[in-house]
Amino acid sequence: MPGTDHTSSCIWRLGRIAILLTASLSAGGCYLLQAAGGQMELTSKRQPIAKLLTDERTPEELRARLEYVAAARTFASQELGLPDNESYRSYADVGRPYVVWNVFATDEFSVQPKRWCFPIAGCVVYRGYFNEDSAKTYARRLRLSGSDTAVGGVAAYSTLGHFKDPVLNTMLGWSDVQLASTLFHELAHQVVYVPGDSEFNEAFATVVEEAGLQRWLAARGRLQDLDAWNEQRERNAQFVKLLLQTRDRLDVLYHSDLPDDEKRERKQYEFGVLKLQYSQLKADQWQGYRGYDAWFSRTLNNAHLVSAATYYGCVPGLRRLLQSVNGDLPAFYEKARELAKETKEARAAAVCSESVE
Repeated sequence: MPGTDHTSSCIWRLGRIAILLTASLSAGGCYLLQAAGGQMELTSKRQPIAKLLTDERTPEELRARLEYVAAARTFASQELGLPDNESYRSYADVGRPYVVWNVFATDEFSVQPKRWCFPIAGCVVYRGYFNEDSAKTYARRLRLSGSDTAVGGVAAYSTLGHFKDPVLNTMLGWSDVQLASTLFHELAHQVVYVPGDSEFNEAFATVVEEAGLQRWLAARGRLQDLDAWNEQRERNAQFVKLLLQTRDRLDVLYHSDLPDDEKRERKQYEFGVLKLQYSQLKADQWQGYRGYDAWFSRTLNNAHLVSAATYYGCVPGLRRLLQSVNGDLPAFYEKARELAKETKEARAAAVCSESVE
């Protein structure tokens, strides 16, 4: 979700997506057509950043943002060992606030996300649409069948290096910190990506993003931004911990022998507890900081917890893996590639067995 400062970083990170055009081939005609059309739109609107920087017609505000993007993109390859290819070396204005909209879903009495399986990408915990109404229509169909659903706009887009992914207008409203960290995150997916293991993939990219951002800000002498980012990172960890604790309590509830009516009542109670815990956290530790209020300003259900588990469940273990090689990113990449060769169960046991610290 786009934002202009550090305070929104938690929200937009929970909504990022990696989409493959080829992933839709087995998903039916309508889904294929909208995915193909969306990819064609991006391709047709792509312009090389290098050319825009030398074009006197480029607005100064856009030029400044693209200069920053170009510098961060070069740093990613030269200093972080991330792929040196055409990804994020072009720009596209899609003329809307989001590039795609994600649909997440669970059963009524389950915290396990529904998964959609495609060629190349494997099984993923979301379904992405280039049109908001199409996403909402699909979510409505799932709700009518008894599922919990959530729909969220997504500003960042990746095809894992299969296409020359552009930087989008939807990203340029972010702060410098958010913009750089997104580039590092999406490029990390091109280093290690395990089809069918969203939890590992997203946690790996998140850890690379964190390490890359620390080095990027330090290299640019922006220690004040680094301090602010570390403060926000701590708040984000506390926020996600609340979500994962709620998810664990709901999981116990759903596996109990209680009648369905009582489960529904207890389910709503647990989401009420979550909102109360958030209010207490704001008052007791955050001095009234309200950066997550928008996330809580809706009727919550199981599907709203999917992103937290997907993006953060394996992060602590992978942070420790990076620490075990003394922060050497290429060595960390090799360790991650070794884990990628294991079974999903073995990876989970190695790095995903604990909740967010």
